[in-house]
Amino acid sequence: MHITHERVLATSEPAIPLVARPASTASTASAVEWARHNLAFTPDPQQSLVLDSAHRRVLVNCCRQWGKSTTAAVRALHHAVHNPGSETILVAPTQRQSAELLRKIKTFSQSLTNTKLQSDGANRHALQFSNRARILALPGKRDNIRGFSRVSLLIIDEAAWVPDTLYFAVRPFLAASPNASLLVMSTPNGDSGFFHQTWANNQTQLSQSPWQRITVQATDCPRISPTFLEEERAAMTDHYFRQEYMCEFLSHNRAVFNQATIEHLYTHNTFGPTKPILFEL
Repeated sequence: MHITHERVLATSEPAIPLVARPASTASTASAVEWARHNLAFTPDPQQSLVLDSAHRRVLVNCCRQWGKSTTAAVRALHHAVHNPGSETILVAPTQRQSAELLRKIKTFSQSLTNTKLQSDGANRHALQFSNRARILALPGKRDNIRGFSRVSLLIIDEAAWVPDTLYFAVRPFLAASPNASLLVMSTPNGDSGFFHQTWANNQTQLSQSPWQRITVQATDCPRISPTFLEEERAAMTDHYFRQEYMCEFLSHNRAVFNQATIEHLYTHNTFGPTKPILFEL
């Protein structure tokens, strides 16, 4: 399987328009072209890569203020409009964060004159479309999210802050939909957890990985000026700057040993051969 690892320029996160525009009737149009025509939203190259990706598993490692929530909102809305009866699930570390992503989707939908939204009648944080498609924003608690099936698009926002238990609880949502897509997006948060593990595993096993890996650093984003980055570099520690703006997976400051050292000790014998110990009674 051919897996790509892309790093291209990203620009600022555009403001969400409120002007209604005629909805495109071409269901085969790419998400990028659809967004330009219907939402007055022109994605930058990085956002376009995410929106039109043909991969079923997309892993995005991005800097702060890149515009990932807007990209996720456009992809979710495009998917719902063009897939009648589909189920899209939004997951984030907290209910507030997933609800904020749902709010962006609802605001974008105001630009579609042929799309009507309503509550699904059962969930407070849900949008029901006239074509029976539904988008739900779930709380960040494993015990409160079971029961969903046949999900065709699962989006995990701020994934590095999502607990492993929550991640493994939502993955089975995709089991009954062979062509379901999983979009995972985040800025790094240390060198542990499923987001880091998935990224690290796919970095060393690209030929066998189902994931498309996408990176965008702050220095690649024209909206973030060099002057601002220098101010940030001076204001914070090197550790935080490299993590927040350069997308590096670094051990937490309080860790005595980093993750790589711990894994090395468990997988390599650094003390040489040992002699058996005999106990005499």
